[in-house]
Parts: sequence; structure tokens; C-alpha cells
Amino acid sequence: MTLTPQYPPARDLLKGKTVVVTAAAGTGIGYAVAKRAVEEGAQVLISDFHERRLGEAADRIAAETGAARPLTCLCDVTQQDQVDSLRDGALAGLGHIDVLINNAGLGGEVPVVDMTDDQWHRVLDVTLNSVFRMTRAFLPAMQERKTGAIVNNASVLGWRAQKGQAHYAAAKAGVMAFTRCSAVEAAEHGVRINAVAPSIAMHAFLAKVTTEDLLAELSAKEAFGRPAEVWEVANAMIFLASDLASYMTGEVLSVSSQRA
Repeated sequence: MTLTPQYPPARDLLKGKTVVVTAAAGTGIGYAVAKRAVEEGAQVLISDFHERRLGEAADRIAAETGAARPLTCLCDVTQQDQVDSLRDGALAGLGHIDVLINNAGLGGEVPVVDMTDDQWHRVLDVTLNSVFRMTRAFLPAMQERKTGAIVNNASVLGWRAQKGQAHYAAAKAGVMAFTRCSAVEAAEHGVRINAVAPSIAMHAFLAKVTTEDLLAELSAKEAFGRPAEVWEVANAMIFLASDLASYMTGEVLSVSSQRA
């Protein structure tokens, strides 16, 4: 197993920019990318549907970075009226939006023959439809300003197969296709849209809902012999959001070393 590298120093990659991150409460990728955006100099608004965890996340980011507490906004990304309210609140609080990071997603493990319509629709609604709703809400203001970047959180399961993950894999494959198509539309307005495709990124909630055997199996497939740290995925998202990726759009960047 390769040792985890040290957390890298900030480089002002988002200095002076404004960033909105969905599903940023808790300990996952959303929190990690929100924290990283603050460290890279951005003014950040974080969103989630869980009020207590959202407040705790904002407090923790402020404490860990020494920066001002991020703005917060409750939002259920499956509800268009709440998505619109998030957009309006972000524009009011930040003035304009340079970067939107669509991180919301929902998994689960169930074989196709046992999957209910509700299970199928719920995963696709949170994981795929939310990306559509958020992009539709935020993109017009970016296009009007002729600048902006959207980064979507996809998954290697959009390319690869895993038992019990048909709904999640279908949703993430949809995120990839949506990223490519919307990027072509947005390019003429100066807006970039890209995605990352992580494999396994370890955090407390994943450990809680996934068996040790499956975690070990997935980790063994990685060339480094370990899962990614959530901040390693966040670093890739920050890169795509930054001006260093100014000629990248419609791309799905794999954040994985899986060999099979």
C-alpha cells in the first residue's frame, strides 16, 4: 500500500472567485472541495438539505482555515423551487457566481431484479436530475457574464460495472453525458463545464454504509492499494474550476488508479 501524500499547500488557484458547492455538509467530497475552495482564496457558499450538519460544516471550515465562515443555504436539490432559491440567495450573497460544483449524489446497493421504481427514481433524481436542475438555474447568469465554470461529480461507475449499482451507475453515466452536451452549448458563451470521476474516496459516511469486505475489495483494485482521500478528489475539482483548466471543457477527469 502506498502511503497517503501530505495535504498540499494552497496556491491561490481561486483567489477572488465565488464558489457554490452542493451537498457540502458531512465528511465527504463536498465538504473537502468547499474547504479547499476557501483555502484557495474563494468566497464560498455551501448548501445541503440537512440544517444542523450544514451549520456544523460551515463552522468547521472557518475553524480549520481561519477564513470567514462560508455562507450557507438549505436546499433539497430534487426540488426546483429550492434550487431557484439557492441560486437567488447565492447571487444576493456573493454578487455573482464564478464556479458551481454539483456534488449531490445518492447511492445504494440493490440487484436489478429486487430494485423498486422508487429506489431507481430516487437515485436518479438526486444524482442526475439535480445536476440538470442546478445547471439550468445557474448557467444563464454565467453565460450573461461570458465567464464561469461548472464542475460535476460523476464516478468511474459511469464507465465500469459493479453488482448492485445499476441505478447509481446509470445516473453517473448520465452526468457524464450531460456534462459533454451542456459544455458544447455553454462554450460559445465562455463557460466551461467538466466533471470528475472518482472511484473510492474514504470518509466516515462511506465507512458506515459499506461493508469492510467491499471496501477492501475496491481498495485492492487501486494501483496505490488504498482509497483516495476526499481532498485528493477535491484537488482535481479545484483544478477544473481554476483558470489552469481554461482550455478544458466537456471532459470527464478520472480520479482513480483502478486496474480492473
